[in-house]
Amino acid sequence: MKRESAAPLNTPASGLEGSDATASQAVKTQLRLREMILAGELVGGSRIAELAIVEKLGVSRTPIRAALVRLEQEGLLEALPGGGFAVRTFTERDAADAIELRGTVEGLAARLAAERGADDGLLAQARECLEEIDAVLARPALDDSAFLNYVTLNQRFHNLLRDMAGSAVLAREIERVVSLPFASPSGFVVHQANSPQARDMLIVAQDQHRQVLVAIAQREGARAESIMREHSRIAQRNLRDVMQGHDAGRMPGARLIRKAL
Repeated sequence: MKRESAAPLNTPASGLEGSDATASQAVKTQLRLREMILAGELVGGSRIAELAIVEKLGVSRTPIRAALVRLEQEGLLEALPGGGFAVRTFTERDAADAIELRGTVEGLAARLAAERGADDGLLAQARECLEEIDAVLARPALDDSAFLNYVTLNQRFHNLLRDMAGSAVLAREIERVVSLPFASPSGFVVHQANSPQARDMLIVAQDQHRQVLVAIAQREGARAESIMREHSRIAQRNLRDVMQGHDAGRMPGARLIRKAL
């Protein structure tokens, strides 16, 4: 029997590779557009001009439109009645409410993790993560590299806390709220970098991390929930400091927040 010749390596099998490439391009386009919005390259309130984006990014309209839809779902864009999208702006109350919502859903995750019993492997990973954060905070002064390391570790800890609840529904809601830059667990770390109290504030946050982990391990649901809700209050205070100061432009996404008159 004659063997069928193999398809050339550069030929997609049933179009799957081509589909994957298109999806990958859409994700990359989404990330780049997100960066442009947070950096202020796309001004809050302005309509997105697709042709200008096509020329700037050098990609076709298909991945750009997919990226715009995803960013609208994240809350960074709003769909216009006549079609197309505009960059959203937020009031200080919007930002505060988003942070409050993050504290609420993360508090629920902590309570469920405690009441249902968190996975031992996840608890061990969370403890290791906190030890790494301790090592960062042990330095007498934190440089840019240390702050970046903290942001990475802090995000990892919050992700582990989310996973401890064992709820796909809750995980999706947490992902939705933290997609807004000022509502993420590390949304204000850049602002804190030049603050004399920066290291002290991070130490307070780290103590709350440890306390919630103890509460989860000891199956104290109400206590775990209360700690995480209080944890978000640090971000609330930092939001007020940023909006009252003169360096709001340094924080990613701060240009999207309208100062109260």
